[in-house]
Amino acid sequence: MAELAKNKIELHDEFFILGITSNGKQFRPSDWAERLCGVMSCFNPDGGGGRNAHLQFSPYVRPTVMNGVRSVVVNTKLKKLEPMAFNFVVEFAKDNDLQVIEACALPEREPPKA
Repeated sequence: MAELAKNKIELHDEFFILGITSNGKQFRPSDWAERLCGVMSCFNPDGGGGRNAHLQFSPYVRPTVMNGVRSVVVNTKLKKLEPMAFNFVVEFAKDNDLQVIEACALPEREPPKA
């Protein structure tokens, strides 16, 4: 049973907001992803409280880099948790003409055997 769970491919309900506008220009300021994720840092599945909650990003909205482009990964579970916060992130992308792409999970590859 554990082996079956280990090999199970779980699809993730996530999408990426890329720091590239629809006409291919880089979005500014360069730290936009960290700023957006900082605003959303209070949204955590466990309440996210605690003394240092402001020092960590939410698992629902987190910065990343894709092919050298600053981006934000958004988990759609945020929509159920806090619809207004989800709408804020989506509208941010629309208002700034940023490219949005759906994410998909890829199966983990086993390391080559020696």
